[in-house]
Amino acid sequence: MRIAAVGRSLPPHYYDQETLLAALRRRWSDRYFNPERLERLHKNVLVGGRHLALPIEEYGTLTTWGKANDAWIRVAQEVGAQAVLDGLAKAGLSTADVDALIFVTVTGVATPSIDARLMNLLGLPPRVKRMPIFGLGCVAGAAGIARAADYVRAYPDQVAVLLSVELCSLTLQPEDLSIPNLIASGLFGDGAAAAVVAGADRSASGPRIVASRSVFYPDSERVMGWDISETGFKIVLSADVPLVARDKLRPDVDSFLAEHGLTISDVGSWVCHPGGPKVLEAMQESLDLPPGALDVTWRSLQEVGNLSSTSVLMVLAETLENHRPAPGSWGMLLAMGPGFCSELVLLQW
Repeated sequence: MRIAAVGRSLPPHYYDQETLLAALRRRWSDRYFNPERLERLHKNVLVGGRHLALPIEEYGTLTTWGKANDAWIRVAQEVGAQAVLDGLAKAGLSTADVDALIFVTVTGVATPSIDARLMNLLGLPPRVKRMPIFGLGCVAGAAGIARAADYVRAYPDQVAVLLSVELCSLTLQPEDLSIPNLIASGLFGDGAAAAVVAGADRSASGPRIVASRSVFYPDSERVMGWDISETGFKIVLSADVPLVARDKLRPDVDSFLAEHGLTISDVGSWVCHPGGPKVLEAMQESLDLPPGALDVTWRSLQEVGNLSSTSVLMVLAETLENHRPAPGSWGMLLAMGPGFCSELVLLQW
């Protein structure tokens, strides 16, 4: 089982952090009287700019959750289709080669789901097995890779495509002036990525998926997630996220690697979800990673922000294309998300 390629697609509307901050100041000027705090929170996330699903001036027209979700459905199809086609082209495949399509998101809802709409839009074969997954949040990029690997393990002559679309800007709650929402307004961006996973009987040159592990932490539902109401998705973001990463990640990774006769020192490359500066610092500290081990992840955070489940796939794509590790070396792909939970994927390049 190999990751043959990862396609990427970002909406064309890119804004630097200062432009976004100025727009939020204007929007909240009559209700929020501490602009210094907003600016400090935005600077602390170390994001330089982000892509938005819509032109910035159109967000004021999203006066209901229904309008925001309609925009999500439209843009999700656009960037999702582009990501799938990009991934297939990089893998030297066509839509006719797709046997399974796994779709993950946590920023919008649709029935028929986006994967069904892409069946029509892309002309995918009617035999394609579709698996829409909602609710895994940031962990879904890694979990989706693991589930795609499970699929092609059963069907080694087939190809599975994992598509992640996250349009976080369309979930912004303009009436919510809580600290988590203010942080989210500076941290999260929009984008899509599609990983092409080929079974063992298919020819592919990407990293081999050796094994995966899911880890669930009991009684941690309020660490991260959404509260859903008439206005849409209201973020739940606890200060405990970095603490969980610092305390839980190392023993889980050690145990997982030990099953394969490995230790952390054997892992030469790390593909991690860029949850935010404090989370990345906690990961580095917990795993005792050498300087530079997470450079690609840090750069992704700075350039496009946290794209929820799409982010770890963006880091994987950049690693594949421009920072490919030595053949035969070990790699670890990992993410954490709502539940609270971790997903670990062992790779061999």
